[in-house]
Amino acid sequence: MLIEHILHRKGREVETISAAASVSDAAVRLRDRNIGALVVMGAGGAQGGGTGGGLPSLPGVGGARGGGGVTGAGTLSERDVVRALGVAEADSAAVLGQPVSALMTTEVVTCEPRTTVDELMRLMTDRRIRHVPVLDGGALAGIVSIGDVVKSRIDELKEETDTLHEYLSSGR
Repeated sequence: MLIEHILHRKGREVETISAAASVSDAAVRLRDRNIGALVVMGAGGAQGGGTGGGLPSLPGVGGARGGGGVTGAGTLSERDVVRALGVAEADSAAVLGQPVSALMTTEVVTCEPRTTVDELMRLMTDRRIRHVPVLDGGALAGIVSIGDVVKSRIDELKEETDTLHEYLSSGR
């Protein structure tokens, strides 16, 4: 199965936020949207947040099939926020008041719509990442989470199991 099939099923909507927005604003957006990561737009990108659009600032380190990055901002995940708050000397109010750019991940791994689920699963496991933006011709086409990948794999295995049960019960 290809990543484009996951995007077709789940949709291509991507929550974005400005690199200048506060970490507190980002945390509220993550909670309100019930998501685990935001794509951070740099000075040339969306200001204030929203959905979709191009991704004029991800410096990606490539992805499965060498899917590359374009220049720029990054991603901010729940994990980034928790790690900053978990530092012993961290002042939580100060952390939450910082701009998103202070905590965001800048070495963003990306993939392409034609990347296979197996390739992305391996990439996510090897790199220990949970969210991967999907770029199509350098433009942001969606974002895939580890949950999306696992659900896809479970659905694929169920379909294979159902086919085998049908075959065996048909007496062939």
